[in-house]
Amino acid sequence: MASVTLPRASGFAPPFNQLSERDIALSKDGFALLSGPDVLAWLEVSEAELASLHEAWPALPPDPHLLDGGRYRRRRHACYVVDDEHVERQPPRPHWQPVVYNALHGGIERWFDPVEETTDSLRIWQRLLQQLAETASRLHGRQRWYLEAHPFRIDTADGIGRPTPEGAHRDGVDLVAVMLLDRHNIKGGESRIFSADGPDGKRFTLEQPGALMLLDDHRIIHETTPIQPLERDQLGWRDTLVLTCRAGGFQGPNAS
Repeated sequence: MASVTLPRASGFAPPFNQLSERDIALSKDGFALLSGPDVLAWLEVSEAELASLHEAWPALPPDPHLLDGGRYRRRRHACYVVDDEHVERQPPRPHWQPVVYNALHGGIERWFDPVEETTDSLRIWQRLLQQLAETASRLHGRQRWYLEAHPFRIDTADGIGRPTPEGAHRDGVDLVAVMLLDRHNIKGGESRIFSADGPDGKRFTLEQPGALMLLDDHRIIHETTPIQPLERDQLGWRDTLVLTCRAGGFQGPNAS
């Protein structure tokens, strides 16, 4: 990949957009960043509901498919079809990406334990799926959306954790959303986003619970730097929720 120019910001603070500017920023720049309080306002939910959502993260099971030999990732997976405001969970299916989008794990059917029913029934979960589908429709035209949900915990049990072991990438979808739930006893975990067709880039660190990064996957490449523990004798982790919206169907070996 060509070298990119990464503007430096004091403390790498996220350049948050105003909630009212979300769609404009996505259309103009290919990405939008929302603060935790603005995300709660957007979803019309409370801090207590966000905390209830996060309760599922400590019990995430290990990722059995890491091909770099690491043990630092825990996750679940679920698929949904969203048509207007109607959300329908789909039967379990593998997560699949082509090699062109994921050089490390592409071309492999990866089965993960499903998102738990207790998470699926939360109002904040349903609101998030609805709002992301609506955002994708405003960006790419109104249609049925195929969403995949990936709750992640990246930890420092081996001394270092890699949120994106595949490196800077696109996901082969139409909209990517990354929500931060928690950072505990870590350094690193810096988000980096790049224009897919030019040298422009930004770097920042998500720290607020609920802070959300929205990416037009056609135009933006993204990655997150590794994490390490602040206190070597204590475990650290970074908890996120990654959601993707794709038109026309879920990715698979025979998908268009």
